[in-house]
Amino acid sequence: MKYCLLLYSILLSASVQAATTQTWSLPAPANAAQPNLSQAPDGGVVLSWMQRMPTGGHRLQMSHYSMLAKWSTPATIAQGKNFFVNWADFPATQYLADGSLWAHNLEKSGVGTYAYDVILRRSNDKGKTWSAPMRINAPVEAEHGFVSLWPWSKNELGVAWLDAGATPAMKEMSDHEHGGSMMTLRAAVVNEKMQSTQEWPLDVSVCDCCQTKTALSSRGPVVVYRNRTENEIRDIYTTRYDGKRWTPPVRVHVDDWKMPACPVNGPAITALQDKVWVAWFTAAQQPAVRIAYSKNAADSFEPMREIATQNVQGRVDILADNDSVWLSWMEEKNGTQKVWLAQYSHDLKTEKQRFSLPSVIGNGRATGFPRMAVMKHKIHMVWTDIVGGKPQLRGIIVTP
Repeated sequence: MKYCLLLYSILLSASVQAATTQTWSLPAPANAAQPNLSQAPDGGVVLSWMQRMPTGGHRLQMSHYSMLAKWSTPATIAQGKNFFVNWADFPATQYLADGSLWAHNLEKSGVGTYAYDVILRRSNDKGKTWSAPMRINAPVEAEHGFVSLWPWSKNELGVAWLDAGATPAMKEMSDHEHGGSMMTLRAAVVNEKMQSTQEWPLDVSVCDCCQTKTALSSRGPVVVYRNRTENEIRDIYTTRYDGKRWTPPVRVHVDDWKMPACPVNGPAITALQDKVWVAWFTAAQQPAVRIAYSKNAADSFEPMREIATQNVQGRVDILADNDSVWLSWMEEKNGTQKVWLAQYSHDLKTEKQRFSLPSVIGNGRATGFPRMAVMKHKIHMVWTDIVGGKPQLRGIIVTP
């Protein structure tokens, strides 16, 4: 028995050493936070972040990291003193096949603390210049945010967001509605003229402030989110656009997490053809990070696999390549945070390796949500450190 444990320890140690990490130098100066990553058409990535301005307010900025490992000169997407900036609700960018680059951020719409809108902008020159702003939600002073962007067509953008504004469109509720007047999940399509051409209510009762995420399966886009029932059960659900309609929401796993307030800890999703993987945080029995696999484009899910239960904060991200699924999450112990990364087979039956990355500088909410993307078969990760009381972006490249 002791020999078996020793052999397992040696093998595990070898697997942990199979991945190497190196510093990824980023173009963002000090006082930068809320980073995000998206894929670029050339195989590179786009980094976006919020930059505090010395005179007050914020600037949404971006830079393109090319396949030649070079950063473009940081460009300003938008700036203002009316930005709504939140550690968990961060901007995103999305390229379309026509070469356009889209971005979203949140901007105040009234005097209320949570009165703000989802604002879209479009660039035809890779982020050098940007269109006038477009508000995607109805003109109601209410909370709108936690946005997902994805390619709907060659020149149309898909958008999903949480919406607290009661609008006439709320009467369009589908047969699978189950909630009352709570935060809703909506989706829309925006064309190249910055016009909303379609809009749907996806779920009429969802968690107030957990991120939504989207992945493209071979059978249509899949949106994942945290649901909310009348009994305050806040489990993870998906819905997919099948070419004609959005499918009835499917619960990824029956956590039965009864939670009277939003945990501010949304799920993550990735897809390859019909395969879909969802990762999430729950505290139904104890704080835990879990992952589940679907063989049929999120129509149903296999039994979940529990990944971690010790000191977990959640804040998950996930991606897949032709060989593996990669999952990241955060843990905090004695005031020290770490980002963990684990590699699994597609069916999730085999854990290939797991390891922690260099310790995060800072703790609590200020460090935000680590994000990752794949480039040249390497995982590129960003998060926020707190150095000398100021936020600063940090990048790591992981070579499997």
